[in-house]
Amino acid sequence: MNPVKVGICGLGTVGGGTFNVLKRNAEEIARRAGREIEVAQIAARRPNPKCETGETPLTADIFALADNPEIDIVVELIGGYTLARDLVLKAIDNGKHVVTANKALIAVHGNEIFARARAKGVIVAFEAAVAGGIPVIKAIREGLAANRIDWLAGIINGTGNFILSEMREKGRAFADVLQEAQALGYAEADPTFDVEGIDAAHKLTILASIAFGIPLQFDKAYTEGISRLTSADVGYAEALGYRIKHLGVARRTASGFELRVHPTLIPADRLIANVNGVMNAVMVHGDAVGSTLFYGSGAGMEPTASAVVADLVDVVRAMTSDPENRVPHLAFQPDSLSDHPILPIDACESAYYLRIQAKDHPGVLAQVATILSERGINIESIMQKEVEEHDGLVPMILVTHRVVEARIDDAISALESLEGVSGKVVRIRVEQLN
Repeated sequence: MNPVKVGICGLGTVGGGTFNVLKRNAEEIARRAGREIEVAQIAARRPNPKCETGETPLTADIFALADNPEIDIVVELIGGYTLARDLVLKAIDNGKHVVTANKALIAVHGNEIFARARAKGVIVAFEAAVAGGIPVIKAIREGLAANRIDWLAGIINGTGNFILSEMREKGRAFADVLQEAQALGYAEADPTFDVEGIDAAHKLTILASIAFGIPLQFDKAYTEGISRLTSADVGYAEALGYRIKHLGVARRTASGFELRVHPTLIPADRLIANVNGVMNAVMVHGDAVGSTLFYGSGAGMEPTASAVVADLVDVVRAMTSDPENRVPHLAFQPDSLSDHPILPIDACESAYYLRIQAKDHPGVLAQVATILSERGINIESIMQKEVEEHDGLVPMILVTHRVVEARIDDAISALESLEGVSGKVVRIRVEQLN
């Protein structure tokens, strides 16, 4: 049988890793796929010194690769929204299958791309777009197909997890750790996508669509970053038996789906609370299987290449199958996607950590308790620290029971208006994940 010919667009970290894995493990991959997979052309602006591409044809024109009649599968690894979208749509229009690691592309343009792919009878595979080398998309789409997924929660950005791990373990400030993350290559010169949760929201959007059978709706994901977290809050959370993680949460409710990324207190004895450094982890809860945890490298040259090549093997296996009988892109048949809405953040339900800077006056705690009680907010635990010498204020830390966020918003407004409260109330959501 003739080899399947692949064109790789982008020869950076992931593209170079993909080429190296395909070359090094060619025999094993062919045994799994049933056919040899040959890199017939590479489109890249410059060579990668970590790749021995040998006589493989190189071009700087990515669209020339999409137009190459010999190419069966286009591997898009250039990243970004615009150019990548144009490349993928051109490849699809030319009847080529596509493999991509581009979470932003899928989260923002996936609905359009998948519709075009269905019309052309080709496959778009994107396992590497979420959590690097962890095969979580395949697990949800196929391994958990018998389940009604209730919720999922993930640490799906290694940069943010590295920063929070360093803040907890060494008591360091956010800005200090961010600078180190940039020096180590974990964070970009502009770290906004990582530390403000945009990268995680791209990935969560994809996971939620596959878990719940809903269209991709990145624009409706609530996103909150970690740049305002202090080492004091990290320490207080630890004293209360929690760890702070930058978590993506998607949950099914009777009124709609929650889709949110934000700092989150998690009980310290949960496995996911002990995922540290640049590692990723995703918890998925199904009605039949219960809770499952997927853990591993969320980025890097060969971990991500592992997922890209796995997608290539799947595409090769499915190339001769009837397009109507392939696994759907978003797990559910396109005409069976749910129109259940994505809830705004004020309609989502969570428990809350509140840190109040109180003046050292009698009766402030009673006023705080009254404001919460009047809004139906129950206190689970409370911790009051000593007066801080530099400003004479008393840190008061509360953890509430679960409540709709609109009530907490109202309570915080009332608390901040108290004469005995100084400055803004710090609010961090709490998830038990049990």
